[in-house]
Amino acid sequence: MSVLLIIVVVAIAVGAWLLFRAKPAPQLPSKTLSDSPQKSTAAKARLAAPNKAKSESKLVGAADTGAAQSVEASADSSIAEDEPTAPPAQEPEQAPLSPTVRDVEGLRRGLDKSRRPEGFFGRLAAILRGKKEINADIATQIEDVLLTSDVGVQTTQVIVEKIRETLSRKELSDPDVVWDALRVEARSLLGAQAQHSAIALRTKPTVIVLVGVNGAGKTTTIGKLATRFKAQGKTVILAAGDTFRAAAVQQLRVWGGRIGVDVVHGKDGADPGSVIFDAVKQARETGVDVVLADTAGRLHTKTNLMAELKKLVKTTAKAMESAPHEVLLVVDATNGQNAVAQAKEFCQELPVSGMVLTKLDGTAKGGFVLGIAAALQLPVKLIGLGEKATDLHDFDADDFVEALLGTPPDGTSV
Repeated sequence: MSVLLIIVVVAIAVGAWLLFRAKPAPQLPSKTLSDSPQKSTAAKARLAAPNKAKSESKLVGAADTGAAQSVEASADSSIAEDEPTAPPAQEPEQAPLSPTVRDVEGLRRGLDKSRRPEGFFGRLAAILRGKKEINADIATQIEDVLLTSDVGVQTTQVIVEKIRETLSRKELSDPDVVWDALRVEARSLLGAQAQHSAIALRTKPTVIVLVGVNGAGKTTTIGKLATRFKAQGKTVILAAGDTFRAAAVQQLRVWGGRIGVDVVHGKDGADPGSVIFDAVKQARETGVDVVLADTAGRLHTKTNLMAELKKLVKTTAKAMESAPHEVLLVVDATNGQNAVAQAKEFCQELPVSGMVLTKLDGTAKGGFVLGIAAALQLPVKLIGLGEKATDLHDFDADDFVEALLGTPPDGTSV
């Protein structure tokens, strides 16, 4: 009985197995990645994840850089605050690619104070304007204007003598003739500068050292010059040779950072000659076009300080045999005849090759240019007529005379 039961159970099991095996497996529906929006989105998200991570890494890097720049800016700001006498330079504007293009109207605007009725031009014009006949006293009146406009005693005497010669002829009734005589003599006093006296880059690198008394505008002039050279496609290195004034170094760093040029500097109180030596050496090794070297302000009456400047110039020559190629004396035009006395001392001690007259827009005594050019017999290379980089002009004697004395005394408003 039990054997029969076992046989039945086995038969049922075998039959069930055969029946199950014969039944086909159900077909599942086929789905692609694009067919399932949710799965597709998730897959795309997974694919995009690495790129997103890279993007986030770049953003973090930019933020870190900004933070570093912010910290540096804060440090720079604290340095400037510690030295309130020399605030950081304003952001320089890009100079034109052709700064030597004639711009008489721009010069005239920069000399606005001198051209006003109370200024140099205005006072001269008032003497002659509207007059049908001129008497001999006119020379004395012109002399007074010249002397009070910082033209200088000797230069005034030369001009007045020329006017007297003009008045001695049969031209007393023509004020325009006298005015033209003023213009001719002014042009003559400025020397043989019929063409632009712009700085020429004759060698590589051209080393330019700027000297002058405190507050004349050396550091700012360097920043403006660097901006212009960079705009012309030249490479520039700035040498912070004023190692005694932290704010001067900081000003150069501000200019250098904004226009993208290197600034070579040392520690506070470092030897300025070694700083400029290193800058020239770096420029030679890297093929830089121009080195602009700042120096500490020196009172012309301090013999020992002037001796240091002489040593600095000699040290520059050790870095490059023909250097410096230009020694520019920076003169504050608002100082008038005091500036002339200072300039004479510098010229006696240093191989000054030209002058930079700054802040001419801040004085009504534009005739000062005539006085200092005649007294020093030096070419005026550049004039500053404002705070922007574009306000630094190459000096041209013809353009300057036209801008300063270009309107005849015929009743036209100044």
